Amino acid sequence: MRFKRLADQELRGKRVFIRADLNVPQDGAGNITDDTRIRASVPGIRLALDKGAAVMVTSHLGRPKEGVFDKKDSLAPVGKRLGELLGCEIELIQNWTDRVNVSPGKVVLLENCRFNLGEKADDEALARKVAALCDVYVNDAFGTAHRAEATTHGVARFAKIACAGPLMAAELDALGQALSSPKRPLIAIVAGSKVSTKLPLLLALARQVDRLIVGGGILNTFLLAKGYPVGKSLAEAGLVEEAKKIMAAIAVPLPEDVVVAGEMSARAREHVTDVRGVAADDMILDIGPKSAAILARMLSEAGTIVWNGPVGVFEIDQFARGTETIARAIAGSKAFSIAGGGDTIAAIHKFGVTGGIDYISTAGGAFLEFLEGKTLPAVAALEERA
Repeated sequence: MRFKRLADQELRGKRVFIRADLNVPQDGAGNITDDTRIRASVPGIRLALDKGAAVMVTSHLGRPKEGVFDKKDSLAPVGKRLGELLGCEIELIQNWTDRVNVSPGKVVLLENCRFNLGEKADDEALARKVAALCDVYVNDAFGTAHRAEATTHGVARFAKIACAGPLMAAELDALGQALSSPKRPLIAIVAGSKVSTKLPLLLALARQVDRLIVGGGILNTFLLAKGYPVGKSLAEAGLVEEAKKIMAAIAVPLPEDVVVAGEMSARAREHVTDVRGVAADDMILDIGPKSAAILARMLSEAGTIVWNGPVGVFEIDQFARGTETIARAIAGSKAFSIAGGGDTIAAIHKFGVTGGIDYISTAGGAFLEFLEGKTLPAVAALEERA
């Protein structure tokens, strides 16, 4: 994968436009509840400032109606937090598509790009106007790379220079290492509530990996395909044939034991049973200790590990042990490991293994689509301009 990088550009006195991903969660009062994405954007902004650039930063936030300002989707709270992290006051500029005043060594925040008519439609006229604002366009928003929008795709086509910021570059480097030239064996862990939501990913990985570990509700459908009882567990009987096709294409290690309960709640009384002994009123809510140990040994021998999704209902302690065992095994493995997805990241934080994972992707849909082998429009645009 070939693309220009912000770190390699001469920026002194140049106008730099950075498309960041500052789409952070907020409470009902508009307070930011998790600033991870803002903090992740800081290195790219600092890099441009340190190189003497005049920096413009924008992002989407929420899903506003284009052409209409809505205070609840304003980047004002983001600008305040970004200023705290950068140690300076940051001016928030509205109606910025025609002209932006910013001096070298300074940074301004441009109001929610989705307030602009034509943003989501990747309107060429809008993209050309934004491109004319800068000397260097920087995409540092991998989380939006799967969308062809004016500030993620169109501008990259028309700007004088189009390059990837450090966050975007790190994502692409890590994903490329994991999938384009992985050290073998390559093991993927894919878990979630339904096969249907991750079927394209499972099919794509089945063609690339050496082993495919499945968990959560997805596992139950694979157990059905093997003829094992799943009781009242979440499963998709209509996708049993698809599960059989995947198991015919790639080794899918299924558990020998599972953790079951009569309900999925913190007050549930769990017990471990052989995978063949699941009762009609049981729900499978985690893999059992014997199975978790087997998978942990397998992961310890991996060359590359890709992880998306906890293998059990890890939010409830009595159903978290399988995911904890997997998380600690990945963190302790010598393999190159990359993990992504909101629940996966939450599990990593819960079990305190952040330092043991080589790369943690903050992207959601873009991460999954890259793993599926899809072309990401924003990445393709950067490659074309390289």
